[in-house]
Amino acid sequence: MKKVISFLLDNRWLVAAMLLVLIAGGIYTMFQLPIEAFPDLTNNQVVVTVQCPGLSPVEVEQLVTYPIETSLMGMPKLQMVRSTSKLDLSMVTVIFDDSMDKYLVRQLVAERLNQVQGRIPAGLQPQIGPMATAFGEVYQYTVDAPKMSPMDIKTLHDWVIRYDLLSIPGVSEINSWGGETKQYTIEVNPDSLRRYDLTLHDVVTAVSSNNDNFGGSYIEHAEQQYTIRGIGRATSLDDLGKIVVTTRNGIPTYLNQIATMKLSALPRHGAVMKDGKGETVSGMVIILRGENGDQIIKLVKEKVASLKLPGGARILPFYDQSDVINATTHTVKKNLIEAAFLVIVILLFFLGDWRAAIVVAVTIPLSLLFGFLGMGAFRISINLMSLGAIDFGTIVDGSVVMVENCIHRVETGEQRPLLEIIRDAAIEVARPVTFGVLIIIAVYLPVLTLESLEGRMFRPMAVTVVSALAGSLFLALFIVPTLCSFALRHKAKQTKEEREKHEEKQPNWFDKLRRHYESALKRSERYSRWIFVVSGVLIVLAIGSLKFIGTEFMPRLDEGSMVITSKRLPGISLTESVAIGQQIERTIKSFPEISSVVTKLGRPDLATEAMGEYESDSYVSFTPKFQEASTSKHKELSDRIEKELEKIPGVNYEFTQPMQMRMDETITGTRGDIALKIFAPETGGDIDTLEQLGHQANRIIGGVKGASENQMELISGAEELQIRIDRDAIARYGINVSDIREFIESLYGSKTVSEMLIGQQRFAIALRLPANLRNDPEQLSAIQMKTPSGNLVRLDQLAEIREVRGPILINRENATRRAVVTSNVDGRDLGSFVVDCKKAIASGMQLPTGYRLEWGGQYENQSRAQQRLAIVFPISILIIAALLYATFRNARQMLLILCIVPLALVGGIAALWITGINLNLSASVGFIALFGIAVLNGVVMVSHINTLRKDGKDLETAVQQGASDRLRPVLITALVASLGFVPMALANSRGAEVQRPLAVVVIGGLVTATLLTLFVLPLLYRRFSPREIADSH
Repeated sequence: MKKVISFLLDNRWLVAAMLLVLIAGGIYTMFQLPIEAFPDLTNNQVVVTVQCPGLSPVEVEQLVTYPIETSLMGMPKLQMVRSTSKLDLSMVTVIFDDSMDKYLVRQLVAERLNQVQGRIPAGLQPQIGPMATAFGEVYQYTVDAPKMSPMDIKTLHDWVIRYDLLSIPGVSEINSWGGETKQYTIEVNPDSLRRYDLTLHDVVTAVSSNNDNFGGSYIEHAEQQYTIRGIGRATSLDDLGKIVVTTRNGIPTYLNQIATMKLSALPRHGAVMKDGKGETVSGMVIILRGENGDQIIKLVKEKVASLKLPGGARILPFYDQSDVINATTHTVKKNLIEAAFLVIVILLFFLGDWRAAIVVAVTIPLSLLFGFLGMGAFRISINLMSLGAIDFGTIVDGSVVMVENCIHRVETGEQRPLLEIIRDAAIEVARPVTFGVLIIIAVYLPVLTLESLEGRMFRPMAVTVVSALAGSLFLALFIVPTLCSFALRHKAKQTKEEREKHEEKQPNWFDKLRRHYESALKRSERYSRWIFVVSGVLIVLAIGSLKFIGTEFMPRLDEGSMVITSKRLPGISLTESVAIGQQIERTIKSFPEISSVVTKLGRPDLATEAMGEYESDSYVSFTPKFQEASTSKHKELSDRIEKELEKIPGVNYEFTQPMQMRMDETITGTRGDIALKIFAPETGGDIDTLEQLGHQANRIIGGVKGASENQMELISGAEELQIRIDRDAIARYGINVSDIREFIESLYGSKTVSEMLIGQQRFAIALRLPANLRNDPEQLSAIQMKTPSGNLVRLDQLAEIREVRGPILINRENATRRAVVTSNVDGRDLGSFVVDCKKAIASGMQLPTGYRLEWGGQYENQSRAQQRLAIVFPISILIIAALLYATFRNARQMLLILCIVPLALVGGIAALWITGINLNLSASVGFIALFGIAVLNGVVMVSHINTLRKDGKDLETAVQQGASDRLRPVLITALVASLGFVPMALANSRGAEVQRPLAVVVIGGLVTATLLTLFVLPLLYRRFSPREIADSH
């Protein structure tokens, strides 16, 4: 290191070249980094969906979900398989360890799905969901066209707008929601079928056999090649009507003689409403995992602006994630600029030389460029977490010590060349600076071992901070000495008289401060026992008070928008659910702070969500002025809205935010701060028992103080018309179950028999009963089938038809059925709330044999993080201890400096109490960062005292002089480190709530750690330091 420092001082042109390369590389990397509001928190998952037309939840579970689940078991590093079975839909989510390649896991799942194809009903096709994350839904919009019908708007969106937006690089999918999907419907009249002696099978065969184009290769004639092309596809309703179903005695029977051809909508499971004024069509832009969301949103907006849509149609966004990205990016920029300003002011104040202050200040942007290089190497985006925790005060610590020592040596008036003085000054502090910064770096390394959600949240921060700190160490050791050789040239040229005259003009506040400190340090020796006792008592009290501090996983990020989830009674029709949804919208829109409300009900065309017709999400957009209001104002508004919404009977509500909602759904599979999962026995379990246990648990949790918006995930409530086949009856008539199935599926299930091609557009041709017959339960019993002998028989002669209530959905986890009770927490911390819930459940609920409970939701994340941090904290301390021992080669001095850690803990805990902040993951990481920063000053002071003792000073003199000499660097490093976090601690802009706990802990801890370093550490050194000091160089 000595040789490198000397070489660079002798070849300062090389330093300039290195700086230019660093600046160019850092700036280039910065512009290549994607920008997000938050790091990618999604677990490594693959979603498999299967559309199962006509199948009830029980059949979906038995025939589709279970075979797929079991086929996916046993894959490498598989963590969990969870599923939802609903009417017409099976959704299976497969979660892998984060270490698995995200493309490999999709390939593995695809291979297993190929194997399961023969085990599920014919015609069903499992599909793998988009390659996206929980935050991948970056842009949502409605298509407004007052002059167009709902069906025409949906057709415009699905066949024009969707494909235009899909052409944007980085877009994975454009999902449609709401509207009416056009289909060509053949409404068969049962009386006409009987009159013409035809069956449904005859109709299906006729349509599929008379709707096709074909080719016959080509012929050569008269030196020309002619392609043979047959045109037989129907292109209109009139063409369909002219299809011949049968011919008897030379007389054809046309399709329009036994059925009515019409345009109608596909049976739908979802709808979209806007501002309580009616239905509309919405689209959702889903980006590929790892893409630059901010950049893609800009491209989407440019594409939308360039579209020329017919009929006055307009694309109007109602959710734009770039609003959150811009707000959080603004928060980060503001905090960093303010922190840099405060650090520079402190440097000018203490160093008393603007040139020296500039040398230190220059390391701030240069270190940040190192951070960008690290982010680029590890593919980390610019977001609230990756840049939000950078403390410029910590970054400049090494440079402060280096510059301060150079100034100190130059001001002694040595009559030597300036480069030699700078070289000796740099070499003198190179070792403590190196180990001091390495200690700060080392405490962040265990953060890289965090797993799951907490790892995905804080690893980007650790990588960025470590990269910036490594860069700051490089700059402090090899660049700063060279810069000092230029910046301190004026001091080296001063004569002794000029220097004394200059010092007389300088304010003498620091000399007064130093004298007061020296006096206080001498007096502290007389009260050393009391100081040790008080310090010990404070440590015990602080650690003991931890169990009384509220706990949570992470503070909620205020996204500046709101989503209100509402649940009606199960079994409600889509039409009635839409009417209630519009009433909800009108209630919300009546508040002046609200600019628009868009409600998405049920599920979209591509089933990325499994909501039922009884569930909806209302996206609430604030007015521009209110959007910038504080989090408390947003909470106050949500309370007022909830109070008004409670006047609508039969609806439960939950208030959340777009990104928060998607993260909860995607990562944990549930919504809410806590989720109590009730698992049935692995043999299957009874759905009714699960539901009873769920209702019982919901009542108990609802009675716990702090429970808010608690509800049980609906299981039953679907009204069914069950057709229970009478096997003796069908045997008498010679009819098979498959005959009845095909008959019912064709008439009631809107069975697709072919498709109509209009240009590039494809529309289904479906067979079904007229609406007046299809929607009348009495007609189901009276409908007649044709037997093999040609006779007609009513359906109620072949089966018992009855109305029953069945399951509306069946959820499973690792192939086991489960029910879920969720609750949010209001007015208290999450940790104590769960403790009370567990006590209440244990005393008020008894589980049948084979049933078990698991606690999930945000509490699950918190518990896992606490367990991991219980390992990370000791590892951090051990790493610090190892580096301290490597620095001093002395166990006593290692323990001496480690004493700073518990007193730093006192300040951090006290800061949490004073501010009322709960102990969460952000605060815990703050403690880890605090340990390294606090130890740095101890290393600087003890190293200098050791140097003085090796130069021949006695113990008392060395301690007194060493502490006095290091007062300025200790104060500077402590102040710049703490003030660097002040903007983060005081900020109220969006995203600040996530950073604040970390900043508060570091600031509070540095206050007590600095007092310890200045007063307790010298006392401990006197008492416990070895008599002889070994050479640590």
